[in-house]
Amino acid sequence: MASTLISRASRRFLKYSFPSSGLSIQYPSPSVFNPLISTEPSISINRNFYPSLGPFGQYHHQDSEFESFKTVRSLSNFQFVQHISTSPSSLKEGSEGNKNQSGNVGKANISWIDLYLPKQVQPYAQLARLDKPIGTWLLLWPCMWSITLAATPGQLPDFKMLALFGCGALLLRGAGCTINDLLDRDIDTKVERTKSRPVASGLLTPFQGLCFLGFQLTLGLGILLQLNNYSRVLGASSLLLVFSYPLMKRFTFWPQAYLGLTFNWGALLGWAAIRGSLDPTIVLPLYASGVFWTLVYDTIYAHQDKEDDLKVGVKSTALRFGDFTKEWITGFGIACLGGLALSGYNAEIGWPYYAFLAAASGQLGWQIWIVDLSSRADCNSKFNSNKWFGAIIFGGILAGKLVS
Repeated sequence: MASTLISRASRRFLKYSFPSSGLSIQYPSPSVFNPLISTEPSISINRNFYPSLGPFGQYHHQDSEFESFKTVRSLSNFQFVQHISTSPSSLKEGSEGNKNQSGNVGKANISWIDLYLPKQVQPYAQLARLDKPIGTWLLLWPCMWSITLAATPGQLPDFKMLALFGCGALLLRGAGCTINDLLDRDIDTKVERTKSRPVASGLLTPFQGLCFLGFQLTLGLGILLQLNNYSRVLGASSLLLVFSYPLMKRFTFWPQAYLGLTFNWGALLGWAAIRGSLDPTIVLPLYASGVFWTLVYDTIYAHQDKEDDLKVGVKSTALRFGDFTKEWITGFGIACLGGLALSGYNAEIGWPYYAFLAAASGQLGWQIWIVDLSSRADCNSKFNSNKWFGAIIFGGILAGKLVS
């Protein structure tokens, strides 16, 4: 009878997760698609209870699961019962694992950088945020809007210029992230979301970061030299904004507005690269609309860090607006759409542009209306959705120019 009871107890340990026993079996969420995560249950073993099992930790690969499973099954029923305890550390580890899986707090998930790049290169790729392309898209869209607006009516935009600006956006965004991490390394160590960044965590020294910044700016200069002289001067002048932006959160509650001035410089530069000059009636409303758009998405983004920002002592529009954030960003959204409409009207763009603009207003209104500003995961999701807003506007400008 005792043997039967012990056998049943061991099977229950295999079926359910008991943090206190040192053994847990976790089932990945079917709602999250990741080809690297098996749909089979993953087994984790607390090495404080089973030091002889080796560094199993938590593996998602099927082979590792199978080996862990075999090892667990090889333990006698008596061992399972013998190691029942009330271990708070195991419960804490399980809670942190859930936070990581939900995308809220914790270490970043495995990305293509970890899988395909050499170990020596990985910290630099992470420093440039190559695994998070949303920043590059948000920097690139105003450039593509401007280049397409400057195209000859009835013709496609200059694809070579689009490609150059695409490479430039990737490099400049990476350089901006490097500057930000170098200047904010003392702050990043105190913020949960940023403390694992390469410079803050010590993977890279500040000197290595500076050397990498020089490499990025050198490549960016090579792209800038492909443009006309007017664009070279205009493009070089944006570096003042790029270098000073990370400091703004220390002095003003409006760093998001300063980021808007920086990130939307391409609205001016794209037109200048095609026309060799600026048309204020077209590019200034376009530039202003980009600044208001940035105030929308980066205020939403800043709500992820508002508790940490209060502790550290830095400022943001999320802290400035507080409970009135949605009212403020609604006003910014209206101003953004108004600037886009005025720019298109002055450019005498065709009617399809306004149909796309209506769709873009729906997308912008959707994210403002339903965003949960108390949820870090939802704020990040709505922030990332802005790449689609930029794509809709680009599609509208393209369609409008082709029929005008």
